[in-house]
Amino acid sequence: MRYSGIVFDVDGTLLNSIQDLADSMNFVLSRHRFPIHDTEKYKQLVGNGMKALAISALPEEERESEQVDRYVEELEKQYEKKWNQSTKPYPGIEELLRRLEKSGIRMFVLSNKPQRFTEEVIEAFFGAKRFELVYGARTGIPKKPDPCAALEISKRSGIPVSDFLYLGDSGVDMKTADAAGMYAVGAAWGFRAADELWRSGAKAVIQTPLELIEIMK
Repeated sequence: MRYSGIVFDVDGTLLNSIQDLADSMNFVLSRHRFPIHDTEKYKQLVGNGMKALAISALPEEERESEQVDRYVEELEKQYEKKWNQSTKPYPGIEELLRRLEKSGIRMFVLSNKPQRFTEEVIEAFFGAKRFELVYGARTGIPKKPDPCAALEISKRSGIPVSDFLYLGDSGVDMKTADAAGMYAVGAAWGFRAADELWRSGAKAVIQTPLELIEIMK
């Protein structure tokens, strides 16, 4: 195989989680009598962490209010109840993971989802030991597109960044991979359009998970 390791984004890449994220935020908005958004709109709002999601979903006049942290807390509490209502792996993901494991590729996770949620969803859908490191948003560590966490994965694994492929569905992921020196591959089945992936530095964009095998060779 051409690469020794692969870093996966979670939402929009491994898991189709948009409905549970949308329902959780819409619950908060409805509770405060704010306008809600349709699920498609949320595909543009997610990707930068829970606080960024809450702020972007709120009415403009509320985005700098003293209540923002309260809205974020409410979102996280609601998501804790709803994260597994509709979320599921994308078709082909399980087969992709099996083939990569069989080939001896070392696998890692990097998400802007809070650490506790990232660990929870990965364990629930894929098992706790399938990925060597599972990183979500952690206190004191910059979120993507800052490459800090991606570089930490390289350092801790002992795999040079040039031997990593990074699979994600958003411009944030492509910028992270590029900044870290990893080979950026866009997942066109996810939340964002292919043109965003190309504009943000994707070296390749694939339509289905199993296409990744050919790139790995």
